[in-house]
Amino acid sequence: MKKVIAILGGGESGVGTALLAKKKGYEVFVSDFGNIKEKYKKVLIENSIIWEEGGHSEAEILKATVVMKSPGISEKAPIVKLLLEKGIPVISEIEFASQFTDATIVGVTGSNGKTTTASLTYSLLKQDLNVALGGNIGDSFAQQVSEEKYENFVLELSSFQLDGIKDFAPHIAILTNLSPDHLDRYDYKYENYIASKFRITMNQTEDDYFIYDADDVAIKKWLDTHPIKAKKLPFSLQHKVEEGAFIENENIHINIHNTHFTMPIAALGLQGQHNTKNAMAASTVATLLKIRKATIRECLENFQGVEHRLEKVLKINNVMYINDSKATNVNATFYALDSMQTPTVWIVGGVDKGNDYTELLRLVNEKVKAIICLGVDNEKIKAHFGNIVETIVETAGMEEAVKVAYKLADRNDTVLLSPACASFDLFENYEDRGRQFKEAVRRL
Repeated sequence: MKKVIAILGGGESGVGTALLAKKKGYEVFVSDFGNIKEKYKKVLIENSIIWEEGGHSEAEILKATVVMKSPGISEKAPIVKLLLEKGIPVISEIEFASQFTDATIVGVTGSNGKTTTASLTYSLLKQDLNVALGGNIGDSFAQQVSEEKYENFVLELSSFQLDGIKDFAPHIAILTNLSPDHLDRYDYKYENYIASKFRITMNQTEDDYFIYDADDVAIKKWLDTHPIKAKKLPFSLQHKVEEGAFIENENIHINIHNTHFTMPIAALGLQGQHNTKNAMAASTVATLLKIRKATIRECLENFQGVEHRLEKVLKINNVMYINDSKATNVNATFYALDSMQTPTVWIVGGVDKGNDYTELLRLVNEKVKAIICLGVDNEKIKAHFGNIVETIVETAGMEEAVKVAYKLADRNDTVLLSPACASFDLFENYEDRGRQFKEAVRRL
């Protein structure tokens, strides 16, 4: 029977899937409701892959035996609903590509910290192993599978990517933490979002590993009522664990299969409690995969973090400008505000995904001297913080936001971009938002 794949979305995951599918003998059709970037069009043309943009040709798409949906496309999109009604399987790039590789896969998910944890894990493994980084970060997993170069993968996985899996099973899964996010895609039900994250372990067996934050109430509650097959390796800042990672006398301790690794928290390249947890998760993977202790120690000391996550941009007139554009939910912004040591001018706003700002009230009251709103609709932000922050300014774009921040900030203050929202109202994505912030700061 002829294998036909329709790919919805002509971005990184869509084009990567198209290349892999073509190599594996599929008839390929790429369809994007919007416009495809020139760099991706070029790849499709060079590889003689049929594509369309500016709308979906239903008749063509319905010929498919399988459909790969890019993570940004909602299950509620008319074309996806139609496919599901017709019984045509709709899967994610991760599901499609994983069937064509025997590589050892480390999957990293969570509401926050997954990019840092995935990047740090990759950094720890690449010294000793043949490994690639992919998923929601870097080059497409499917494209890298098509190159057949790698024996190991570290994949950052969003809930949207996990929603599209059926058989995908990472050998090692990490769940960094849980907090409400993307609730607009989950019928505004937190339990639906949590179930989506736990799909990372649904196909794991007794020979696989599940690494998780044992201090996270939502994770513990779910595990208490849902048995999983994988071997559980918790990490905790609060109590000692028999197997996994814990803190004692200001040292990280990792104990797995009688292998013991220890390192002072003070020596970590990334400081802060959330980064200590990221380091514990990543070094648990490295210990499982038998990376040398000296390598683990050296990497943890030297790792400097990822772009758009609490990234120090410039100090101007003794005011530090920090880019935390990757904070697309309230919990991520909580970490950012919690780490501020000086009076803060906070740039916030964007597409609200069902945010509850209540948990930020204490920190905003303690640390924030002015709020700059950066979004099309800022009413919720003004309603929450209007009584505790005297100065709230609405702006129409990044250039204006940064100029207003420059005027409001005094010596020794911090200007923090930590939006707590998605970026799609004014920007292409959080990277575009972060880059525009950095450019605007450099132009001051």
